[in-house]
Amino acid sequence: MRNHSIDSAVALGALALFSFVPIATGQTSQQSTQSRRQSAANVQSATKNAGYDPHDFSGIWTMQEKTGFTLTPNYQSPPMTPWAQAQWAAAKPGIGPRSQPLGNDPMMRCNPMGYPRIMFNGAYPFEFLQASDRLLEFFDYFYAYRTIWTDGRELPKDEDLDSRWYGYAVGKWDGDTFVVNSKGYDDRDWLDWDGHPHSTDMQLEERYKRVDHDTIEITFTVTDPKAYTRPWVSETKTLKWAPKEVMREDICAPADEDEFYQGIRDPAGNVKSK
Repeated sequence: MRNHSIDSAVALGALALFSFVPIATGQTSQQSTQSRRQSAANVQSATKNAGYDPHDFSGIWTMQEKTGFTLTPNYQSPPMTPWAQAQWAAAKPGIGPRSQPLGNDPMMRCNPMGYPRIMFNGAYPFEFLQASDRLLEFFDYFYAYRTIWTDGRELPKDEDLDSRWYGYAVGKWDGDTFVVNSKGYDDRDWLDWDGHPHSTDMQLEERYKRVDHDTIEITFTVTDPKAYTRPWVSETKTLKWAPKEVMREDICAPADEDEFYQGIRDPAGNVKSK
């Protein structure tokens, strides 16, 4: 279950600093965890030069995030269409340069994080589970998983797809690069923590490459003409092998969220409970 077991006084102080309370209450520990991982990443790993299969991603990994919870530094996106601009303006994120008290982030009501946003939080590990016909991405954050089919199938036609929070994905190898194409995304989530939108027409390409035993590099390309005037290409993201990490049951349960709202969030924000 989501861990909001933080001292009330700390939570009240955190609200003064961070408007998005569920993130705020966990922000210090997340930043500490992330800082520790960044420091560890700067130390030469004993296994970096160990033998590895470049086509095997199995194991637990963490995102080495250096530029915030987004595709590109400082939440800079390609020019948005009028539709996307209106969606973005209506979004009230809880962290970042546009943070507002008691924002309207969809995750605040336990809606799924969606993809690729769920990848952009280095404080939470995730695991690759590799089978003969698929690659599973299992996320500690929100206890979610995503299937990437590797059995040679093509992406379904648009009329045959139902919208999904984590899309419909197929992958294949191009040499030592694993190329994933996906579409069929539900448009109720955000692309990043700043509230950038996407439409149900969004298509995503990911390119994964294991460059040494401990490191996988990824780039994301978002193509969504309804939202952006050109494809949005990410910076290169880095995953680090994390065999000592433990996958937890980080479920966002509405019952737990309600208790947190009534006991900490709403009193801290001077909001009367309904």
